[in-house]
Amino acid sequence: MEEEIFRERVEKLQKLRSLGMEPYDGPFLISASAASILNDFENFQDKTVSLAGRVVGLRVHGKATFAHLDDGEEKIQVYFRMDTLGEEQYGIVAKLLDLGDILGVKGTVFKTRTGETTIAAQEFRMLSKALRNLPEKWHGLRDIELRYRQRYLDFISNKRSRDLVKLRAKVISLIRKFLEGKGFLEVETPILHPIPGGALARPFITFHNALGVNLYLRIAPELYLKRLIVGGFNKVFELGRCFRNEGISTTHNPEFTMLEVYQAYGDYREMMKLTEELISFLVKEIHGSYKVTLHGEELDFTPPWERMPLDEAFRKFAGVEILSLKDENFRLEFVREHGIKIDKKLTWANVIDEILKKRIEPKIKGPLFLYDYPEVLSPLARNKPHSPEWVERFQPIILGLEMGNAYSELADPLEQKSRFMEQAKEKERGEEEAHPMDEDFVEALEYGMPPTGGLGIGIDRLVMLLGEEDSLREVITFPTLRPK
Repeated sequence: MEEEIFRERVEKLQKLRSLGMEPYDGPFLISASAASILNDFENFQDKTVSLAGRVVGLRVHGKATFAHLDDGEEKIQVYFRMDTLGEEQYGIVAKLLDLGDILGVKGTVFKTRTGETTIAAQEFRMLSKALRNLPEKWHGLRDIELRYRQRYLDFISNKRSRDLVKLRAKVISLIRKFLEGKGFLEVETPILHPIPGGALARPFITFHNALGVNLYLRIAPELYLKRLIVGGFNKVFELGRCFRNEGISTTHNPEFTMLEVYQAYGDYREMMKLTEELISFLVKEIHGSYKVTLHGEELDFTPPWERMPLDEAFRKFAGVEILSLKDENFRLEFVREHGIKIDKKLTWANVIDEILKKRIEPKIKGPLFLYDYPEVLSPLARNKPHSPEWVERFQPIILGLEMGNAYSELADPLEQKSRFMEQAKEKERGEEEAHPMDEDFVEALEYGMPPTGGLGIGIDRLVMLLGEEDSLREVITFPTLRPK
């Protein structure tokens, strides 16, 4: 059936050319959008406009034809009459026009007897002949896998998908506005790293032919941004792509967008304040209030947000003391007793992380800050005074999801080197996500980095929250998929 439609449309394309009409013509001067005409009919009534869009509706009635053009924002009706266009031109509309074709139309704005705002076509041009059929007119693509594989079809037929792309753009624009208003400088740092650092994750590896060395797609921009802090840039941020060689789920994609912010002479308390102000600002700008219902839950984003130490959360939600899990025998017994399944070594760090993600965070509605983490989970964070096993780190949790990660940055080069060495031992023991040694970064710290607060927020999860979606794939324009 599809191939038959394709052949028929190719024949129509050839017929158009035989009639002297180029089926892939351009450019076309547009004088008005569908939305502006629909929203301000009185100003456009009886005026001539030029508009272009995709044919998403088509009804032929003898010597009159009605079509709906979608210009990417709104749909508007176009009325074609034989006595206006002439027999040859009208014949093109009635016999050679198909759903999916892209037209340029010039005509007069009026309202039909049923009250629908319409353009009475005086002339038209075929701008692009579609050779394949669009998805079913009213419901678009139903097959979720097909929606993601042929995302362009999803955008054509699904206004909700287009709206999420626009929401994402608005969120990013508002983030820039907010941070620049507070004196932060937007910067760009390398995506190809000689050492994959800044987070605990497995990297993607590539080979640079000219240099003859392996390079890694960055898992985080953190260490380069902190080099900028060392260099005297006191307030910086970056919005950029990061890559982690991990599984795909509703909350993870191997390629994602990260916001990272660093402020010299601050700490994680400053970052908490900045985080709640930023996200609350976004919520109010997009939804009109700090108090909103998202995903069926009533949430209040009015600063300040609730704060809870991580050890208290473990006691409250998991019924266990974090430090007691350091004991290997107790840890193994706890894992068996509570049916905790983990595909990594049952180290203290891995078990804590698993309990946190599977047993604690899902029980938190928020917005709430979990703060003060074990050092073993945070090789780049500063220790709490007089509590060497804990570091000044927090994560904002909203509706059971980590929305980011932040801490007071470790500025002591000797301590940083010691932690990298400890991580290197973990890597030798088979821990693939352990942080590698980065001598160059340690040397940068040796020149002196001021006390600094750092923050990372996942843009995809943030848009997922604000757009009330349950999967990252809905808010990423082209999500990663298994090849056919």
